[in-house]
Amino acid sequence: MFDLHRLRLLRELKHRGTLAAVAAALSYAPSSVSQQLSQLEAEVGVPLLEPVGRRVRLTEQAEILVAHTEAVLERLERAEADIETSLTDLTGTLRVASFQTAALVLVPAALRLLREAHPHLRVHVTHMEPEKSLPALQARDFDLVLAEEYPGNPHRRPAELEQQDLLDDPLHLALPPSAGGPRTELRQLADHPWVMEPDGTPARHWAMGVCRDAGFEPDVRFETTDLLLHLRLVEEGLAAAFLPDLVRDGQRVTAELRQLPAGRRVFTVVRRGRGGHPAIVACRDALRRAVVLRTDRSREDRP
Repeated sequence: MFDLHRLRLLRELKHRGTLAAVAAALSYAPSSVSQQLSQLEAEVGVPLLEPVGRRVRLTEQAEILVAHTEAVLERLERAEADIETSLTDLTGTLRVASFQTAALVLVPAALRLLREAHPHLRVHVTHMEPEKSLPALQARDFDLVLAEEYPGNPHRRPAELEQQDLLDDPLHLALPPSAGGPRTELRQLADHPWVMEPDGTPARHWAMGVCRDAGFEPDVRFETTDLLLHLRLVEEGLAAAFLPDLVRDGQRVTAELRQLPAGRRVFTVVRRGRGGHPAIVACRDALRRAVVLRTDRSREDRP
């Protein structure tokens, strides 16, 4: 019988990449992690790690072990969910990661609803973009992640993760109030300064594609993941931008917003086997209710 603790260390190494990262995440000394993995190799009877420069990588046999470990951990998470379901009150800590606009608009309302329904459930929220939070979810740093997906840019979704749609968020071309008249088209902004998210992000990849489809390479003078700063730069007449609808929630916006044909998809992600956990179910329900509350408020605000 293989030691489950050592198997989990091997799994951590696959997801985190280095012995030092595993040690830091689990508050172990790197030498302790290395010793535990050496003992696992002795139990299995075959090499599990092979050197690659100054790092190590998993052997084929180690990958087989990790796959079985994932299945065991999934089953244990289902067991934990069943136990929690049998209890009358939710307790413990739920670790949530969310990207900026969802954290600003949806998460506070969801937290209030969760506090009212389950006062003994502690929710820990971290602001983190999906490019980092989804790998961290796999590494078990979070229990639930709020993520986004831009048109034509689907994320590669590992088999051990499950997602559930939350809302479709319209996307807008945002122009300074004096940038042009009602007939101004996207291609006429070829010489206009732009603010976009940094290179390598899905939002930047999508935005560059929209501009190139319109026949020009945008003059990107400002780069930031802070969409509120995007909006501020547009309102000050310094840049044009593409903004999701969530960013203007509860804000008096002076920029001119023109809705684009496609929107981004906002969804929640959990590890497979975790979706039935009562705290996950309650959080997802609270987020859905937060979406409804926002929709109702938007209708009331319309003239």
